[in-house]
Amino acid sequence: MTTNIAQLLRQASRSLATVSPTPELEAEILLAHVMKQPRSYFRAWPEVVPPPDVCRTFLDLLERRQAGEPVAYLVGTREFWSREFVVTPQVLIPRPDTELLVEKALERIPARTSTIADLGTGSGVIAITLALERPNSQVIATDRSIQALKLARHNAKRLRAGNVSFIHTSWMTPLTQHRFDVIVSNPPYIASGDPHLKQEIRFEPADALIGGHDGLEAIREIVTQSPCHLRPGGWLLLEHGYDQASHVGRLLAESGFVSIECHHDLQGHPRITQAQWSP
Repeated sequence: MTTNIAQLLRQASRSLATVSPTPELEAEILLAHVMKQPRSYFRAWPEVVPPPDVCRTFLDLLERRQAGEPVAYLVGTREFWSREFVVTPQVLIPRPDTELLVEKALERIPARTSTIADLGTGSGVIAITLALERPNSQVIATDRSIQALKLARHNAKRLRAGNVSFIHTSWMTPLTQHRFDVIVSNPPYIASGDPHLKQEIRFEPADALIGGHDGLEAIREIVTQSPCHLRPGGWLLLEHGYDQASHVGRLLAESGFVSIECHHDLQGHPRITQAQWSP
């Protein structure tokens, strides 16, 4: 018995219903990836019967997804700020909430020449997006993972972001001669004992997720280092956990930052805190 696209997608959607809030969408994304067709193809040609090798590959991806593996890793890409970025299990999967970090950073980056730092860049989505949206700026992105930097450079080349450079380091350690107008970071901020680490994010790199026993280890380091690397009036913007806003705000105030403000994500949770350096 042959199975056409419409039947294949219905079966796949049922099998993904227990692991995904959007099983129909995920089924289409996986099949589109395997067939190398846009999802609109399925609406136009639902009666087409995919070849056996396509079906086998698709079923293999479905099995991996049912085991919890994220779709982004299965297809190797994720959209961010309307651009497609390559992702691998060596980096975090870009999330919609991080677009809020970019949005707020852009509000603080003028169209004139500016210098920007992205700390813990991972796949490079933040640094590259800022570089492309502010082409007169110079962006430096750091990461302690060589594999992440290799991928970030690849994404920058693919998207033709020529005004971003990448440095292998932990946060800002070797950037002693640099002063920035804006520093941004989506650092590890999950506490080491958090039960969420046993859920789907277990497939993502632990070093990019876990921020020590209370989740604030990396944030403390960034807040402490930033005053030496910001120009007077410069801004620091941090993504953090939904329950960490008050802690982050206190750390910033204790380090001498002013104009501290928190912004809420798409679910209404406090997610981004920004502060100005005014020595």
